[in-house]
Amino acid sequence: MKFGLFYEHQMPRPWHDGAEHKLFQDALAQVELADELGFDYIWEVEHHFLEEYSHSSAPEVFLAACSQRTKQIRLGHGIVLMPPAYNHPARVAERIATLDLVSDGRVEWGTGESASHIELGGFNVDPKHKREMWAECTRETAKMMTQSPYAGYEGQYFSMPPRNVVPKPLQTPHPPPWVACSSRDSLRYAARHGLGALTFAFVDANEAKFWVEEYYEIFEKECIPLTQRLNPNIAMVSGFSCHADEQTAIARGLEGFRFFRFALAHYYYGGSQIPGKTDIWQLYKQTTQEPEGRSLHFLTEGRAGIGTPDQVREHLEVMEDAGVDQVVFIQQAGANLHEDICESLELFAEQVLPDFKARDVVHVSRKNERLADAVEAAEARKSPLTPLSEIPIVDAYPVIKRKMEEKTAEAGETEMSEDGKKFLISIEGGKRPEDSA
Repeated sequence: MKFGLFYEHQMPRPWHDGAEHKLFQDALAQVELADELGFDYIWEVEHHFLEEYSHSSAPEVFLAACSQRTKQIRLGHGIVLMPPAYNHPARVAERIATLDLVSDGRVEWGTGESASHIELGGFNVDPKHKREMWAECTRETAKMMTQSPYAGYEGQYFSMPPRNVVPKPLQTPHPPPWVACSSRDSLRYAARHGLGALTFAFVDANEAKFWVEEYYEIFEKECIPLTQRLNPNIAMVSGFSCHADEQTAIARGLEGFRFFRFALAHYYYGGSQIPGKTDIWQLYKQTTQEPEGRSLHFLTEGRAGIGTPDQVREHLEVMEDAGVDQVVFIQQAGANLHEDICESLELFAEQVLPDFKARDVVHVSRKNERLADAVEAAEARKSPLTPLSEIPIVDAYPVIKRKMEEKTAEAGETEMSEDGKKFLISIEGGKRPEDSA
């Protein structure tokens, strides 16, 4: 089983000058440390307008910075919002490919529909059609990273003429595709389309076995790939805080994880937000006041990977036995301190990580052997890329050129005037029309 770190860039109020700067610089330092310690992945979200919960609106910028401070860790979009009002498919293809090149081929391409009303409304995305938007744009983005030139598309939610989208990614045919899954039904959907499942539902470790078995059963029997690359993998999120003393681990990590879940519910389920005004941290404090005389063990549901190295190991071994391919730790959450996060990562890497790494080699080998026939069958079901029978010519300034030709014809001239020729020559030489007028 592999391990990743999950970044929302949470920043509870009150905000102070320089707080966002410190937030991002601390996160970069944590990722650099995780790379040195042998963690396998980082996952960076894309969210917009979700104050306190997520200040990560430009993940491609953060991941690019990470790429230059790390050597081996995989750089995951968790996820790119695929409805075209957020990100045009060509722009997604360009950004993913560029990041793949500057990181020496370490990109994981996570995709998703979006869900919160404040984001969907902010970009005028119709929530009734976001699943169809995701499917259309994800499928075509994969083609753009693969075809030279891309054949173009006339669709329901976006259209584009034939163009050669450059650059192309280092990984071929493109980086591994994933999709965000918040329910068992969406996990099934991922399996049917041959996509890695980024499972953001908080699945009980003992329940994970049923999710995993169903995913791989569907993949083996029903998979029809949506993209140009298969990626049968399941990643599940978990709270995380590791310390030799259990009480210290709880004190350092539980409240941040509880705030993560509270703020998630605020934006996606039952909360109301006045942009720039609502104080979610204060709402959280009011809602979760600990009864007088109770210890830190109060409200420890979902504690998951928070505890001593032995307790964390026990939790993760259940996930490993269930067949989970990757556990993604949520530790940068709430008001958790940078120094505590780093200390926790170091202890985990020293006392827990090595055994899992050794066993992962065996797990991957057995899994690949088991899925070999299913992968071959799914590849055979993939829709072939249709090349252009004729690549269209795209003229520079085509409207201006046409108007000049029409003007010549109206004047009854058999040849274009000398001034007209000079005008067209200047355009073909790269000058703007106004420079040649």
